[in-house]
Amino acid sequence: MQELENILGYDFHNKALLEQALTHSSLTGNVKKNYERLEFLGDRVLGVAMAHLLYFTFKDEPEGALSPRFVKLVRKETVAEVALELRLNEFIKANPTTLALNENVLCDVMEAVIGAICLDSGFETAIKFVDKHFKKHIEKSAEPERDNKTILQETAHKFLAQTPVYELVKKEGAEHDPTFYVKAMVSQGGSAIGIGKTKKAAEQNAAAELLKILEVKYGKK
Repeated sequence: MQELENILGYDFHNKALLEQALTHSSLTGNVKKNYERLEFLGDRVLGVAMAHLLYFTFKDEPEGALSPRFVKLVRKETVAEVALELRLNEFIKANPTTLALNENVLCDVMEAVIGAICLDSGFETAIKFVDKHFKKHIEKSAEPERDNKTILQETAHKFLAQTPVYELVKKEGAEHDPTFYVKAMVSQGGSAIGIGKTKKAAEQNAAAELLKILEVKYGKK
């Protein structure tokens, strides 16, 4: 645990909290020994900490610009990426061990660690931890993320008076590591397939592909 504490840049007073934060429910259904309750707490702490950091980092931005940044920074993909940067996958206890590389598990454990730090030293320390390890991702959010589904909807309404429809074509892979294929369709505007590790990501990618088709026909919105 000392190696991980060095990586995290935080020494736990209660080492059992860190042990719990790393333990998947596949090893124990005891809620006092697996990470699920800590993940519940950490998810909320991360949300408040990120809102706090964005509020003071982008002091001149309106709520409409802060909101998409927030969504991008607390989503599963970003949180799991930070978990990998901190090498949490090397310390997660799960059966099978391959679960340690599952995006959902990585996200959950990262949030559990944040929750554990909050319990161990308080909210201010948790904010500092989030600031330190999410900093480069906050800086990368200098431009709010392009929401392809919203842009597609606005484009379809403008040129075709239509609302895009999304259909799950298929889902492949193991339950803990699925791949989704989603079709985005607009009447008289065509259709396109998007692929992603989550249904939401696949929908965004499908919207992006269909936007390319509509932009060729009608120009950019």
